Amino acid sequence: MSKTKTLFFCQSCGYESAKWLGKCPSCRSWNSFAEEVVVKNESTKNEWHTDSSKSKMIKPKTLGEIESAREVRIDSADKELNRVLGGGIVPGSLVLIGGEPGIGKSTLMLQLGLSLKKTKVLYVTGEESEQQIKMRAERLTTKTSENFFILTETNTKNIFLAITQLEPQLVVIDSIQTLHSSLLDSVAGSIGQVRQCAGELMKFAKETNTPVFLVGHITKDGMLAGPKVLEHMVDTVLQFEGDRHLAYRILRTTKNRFGSTSEIGIYEMQGHGLREVSNPSEILISQKDGPLSGATIGATIEGNRPLLIEIQSLVSVASYGTPQRTPNGFDQKRLNMLLAVLEKRCGFRLGTQDVFINMAGGIYVEDPAIDLALCASIISSMEEIPVSEKICFAAEVGLGGELRAVNRIEQRIAEAEKLGFEKIYISKFSQKSIDLKKTKIEIHTFGKLNEAFNHLFR
Repeated sequence: MSKTKTLFFCQSCGYESAKWLGKCPSCRSWNSFAEEVVVKNESTKNEWHTDSSKSKMIKPKTLGEIESAREVRIDSADKELNRVLGGGIVPGSLVLIGGEPGIGKSTLMLQLGLSLKKTKVLYVTGEESEQQIKMRAERLTTKTSENFFILTETNTKNIFLAITQLEPQLVVIDSIQTLHSSLLDSVAGSIGQVRQCAGELMKFAKETNTPVFLVGHITKDGMLAGPKVLEHMVDTVLQFEGDRHLAYRILRTTKNRFGSTSEIGIYEMQGHGLREVSNPSEILISQKDGPLSGATIGATIEGNRPLLIEIQSLVSVASYGTPQRTPNGFDQKRLNMLLAVLEKRCGFRLGTQDVFINMAGGIYVEDPAIDLALCASIISSMEEIPVSEKICFAAEVGLGGELRAVNRIEQRIAEAEKLGFEKIYISKFSQKSIDLKKTKIEIHTFGKLNEAFNHLFR
């Protein structure tokens, strides 16, 4: 039996080499060579394959010839996971979930497999033993599922043999970096192995209409480990975020072919597993005895979900020559822009002040609608004037110091009213789309940042 032929190709320019090279002779890039299969031996059955007798004739079709079918999704019994996936698990989809070590990726996948009582689930692990999985499962739930199967294997040939015998309805791979294919001589976790194993799993998922979840490692920079093509191959990419020293976790969608990419799911890590957080505002608004300077509430939107988040600011005299601007959960450049607007348009001298910003709950916010809340928080801390806990803000600040309208203002107002807020400060340009008769909360509209400050700190 002849050996499978492999070559090394530069991932930047495509230069071909019979052996691995540290530096590409063509484009001069470093560490860009990856091993790829060139010729496959027909007698080798390491990858997923279908019966040739059942193969269909390939024929292009027009849109009119293709029958439209209603999208059927599998309910995962997890509302937060259903939300980020776009409504449930799509049959035949390939989902990649990544995150920091210890963040809860394996726990989430194990909870998913145990919650699907009527679905035959195969959990493939290359990092833990069967006893470790059983110990974790007993900690998560007291009831065992007869349709949950565990396989400790890293060779794709043996995995597909087990899949052929079991015929599962859902497959979980923990993790893709531990798998290796016999078609390549490189070690598990290399660029070629990750791409080859992901390609075999993608072929299996599409041909059998079986959903597959891949757990992926990340690098020290926070990016998913392996080639970038891995994220292009899969249908959905989920990122598990949050400080593992804190109790709350955020599941964010960065790519989704079957739904929105702006959805988030929020969990709380407890002793018996991950708990779904149905009301995120309970973790994003901290509890305190009374009003504090530098703390304001902003109304933001993540996907289709309105959230009220607490912004905390601390402004103090700079002890050193260059003042510090340190945001946690907010963009550094946008903070510098807002500080420049406050100094230029409103007359506040912040050039000699250290400014520290924190988004409560460990969430990262990109919505410009919290600009007004952030500016009010900074001035509240600078002037030592507390802002009432019953006031929230929803407006974008422009470079001229004007307050600009934000989208879906009705949802933000409704969320603030539901949580018991008495006043909300918005842009006067958002007033056109609001029915004031339906709202019980007191709405204040302003056109300039100075006008809002004069009314707030008078």
